Amino acid sequence: MSGQSLTDRITAAQHSVTGSAASRTVCKATTHEIMGPKKKHLDYLIHCTNEMNVNIPQLADSLFERTTNNSWVVVFKSLITTHHLMVYGNERFVQYLASRNTLFNLSNFLDKSALQGYDMSTFIRRYSRYLNEKAVSYRQVAFDFTKVKRGVEGVMRTMNIEKLLKTIPIIQNQMDALLDFNVNSSDLTNGIINAAFMLLFKDSIRLFAAYNEGIINLLEKYFDMKKVQCKEGLDIYKKFLPRMTRVSEFLKIAEQVGIDRGDIPDLSQAPSSLLDALEQHLASLEGKKVKDSTAASRASTLSSAVSSLANTGMSFTRVDEREKQAALEEEQSRLKALKEQRVKELSQRLSFTTTDMSPVCSSSASCSSAPAVDLFSTPSCSNGMLKVESDLFYLQNPFQQPAQPNLSAASDWAGERGYDPSLCGILKPTVAYSDPQLVSGGHPEKLVSDDLDSSLANLVGNLEIGNTSTKNDIHWTQPGEKKMTGGLNWQPKAAPSTTWNPVSMVTLNGMLFQPSSFPVTTPTGLVGYSLVSVKYREIFKMNFVLSSSFVYLVK
Repeated sequence: MSGQSLTDRITAAQHSVTGSAASRTVCKATTHEIMGPKKKHLDYLIHCTNEMNVNIPQLADSLFERTTNNSWVVVFKSLITTHHLMVYGNERFVQYLASRNTLFNLSNFLDKSALQGYDMSTFIRRYSRYLNEKAVSYRQVAFDFTKVKRGVEGVMRTMNIEKLLKTIPIIQNQMDALLDFNVNSSDLTNGIINAAFMLLFKDSIRLFAAYNEGIINLLEKYFDMKKVQCKEGLDIYKKFLPRMTRVSEFLKIAEQVGIDRGDIPDLSQAPSSLLDALEQHLASLEGKKVKDSTAASRASTLSSAVSSLANTGMSFTRVDEREKQAALEEEQSRLKALKEQRVKELSQRLSFTTTDMSPVCSSSASCSSAPAVDLFSTPSCSNGMLKVESDLFYLQNPFQQPAQPNLSAASDWAGERGYDPSLCGILKPTVAYSDPQLVSGGHPEKLVSDDLDSSLANLVGNLEIGNTSTKNDIHWTQPGEKKMTGGLNWQPKAAPSTTWNPVSMVTLNGMLFQPSSFPVTTPTGLVGYSLVSVKYREIFKMNFVLSSSFVYLVK
């Protein structure tokens, strides 16, 4: 059986309809294909464990549901996916598994559909037992032995003796479950069991490193412990020696299947004299006769054993650090590839946006590449690009002598909006042009294409707003001194009386005002007469002139 089955496609489609992307990815990772789960599916599930809005129990239940399948392929891949999330996923996933009473009930699993199913069912039962033991260990100590801090300041090296004597047996049980997988190089015949073996190989290195540091801490404190504690410590050390041998055999299998020799740590056996020294110390505490041994000899034996075990721990740590460095380099290469792909996509999008503004190539030989377009710069006047001549300021000059404004259209436009149509007569030129350039048939000063302020200033100057005569018609004379009093015929004049008439409502720029019908004295002593003062009338005229001018331009 190879490839995705119809059942896999239907199941994935069902989860697509329900909108559960995580459950759909679980189905994709645990198909009937005889190959390990795809990396893209595993990475997505790891990302799901790190998201706070993802339901971790639902994700775990989806994996448990897949283990109820009758096919060994689906069940084995479900266990591999679960193990991968326990190792590389968020700790919330392991915490949820540890909180469950039961995980995988596969002690009686057997796939009879094919001959290969019989062999693989055996490894499925062993593999599920290890995952159950891994979750139970987390429940007992509240941390993962494969992720604890190691070294002189590590968790196992700094643990007190009472807690250490309770923790090391838990590591031993998990190590036994891992080594009970008991696979040979001849059994690694497909991608599924190979993927499971690689995960177990990495766990064995980290788990034994924590186990080894616990033993070092135990030996350093052994000769200072009580009799009962020494008895427990001696039993723990005796169980450590055969497990060290089994780990060495497991690592040899890893070397046989093609794992790099540099990724396999070296194991250094402790001297056999250490076991004798430990037994003699316990016998002396029990009151039995022992060989005479000085404190110096015991210290020398202990130092030698601790040194050899420390070298083993350093070897395991170097392998683990090398693996982490390789993972970081792989992640950096992936990020670099994604960055390059993103830059390529952006460049393609930018080339699409500049296609219409680039010159058309008649042939590949004569085609010249168009320059890159800066979206935040002002438009250029080069060939093939937009020109500013299409701007409103470069229309035909409306103030040339042959052209006359359409006063009837402006009057109609003003009447519709409530303005006085008689004001439209301001557009009619009443003063001959005195500009020598216009008289001689020249053109007025050109507007600046890239300077909006200068262009508007020139336009307002051409409109001659607020100045009905040219500058040459104005003559300034120095007035003489005028005496307000004195003289033979001088008589005081009485102040004229002022009659204030009520004023109707005035509409100004679409707003309704009622001007004041009497002078208002301000706190400063000044007198304000009306809302529509001379200044406001000038603004009103200016707005109307500009509006009428644009109506003319549109016409």
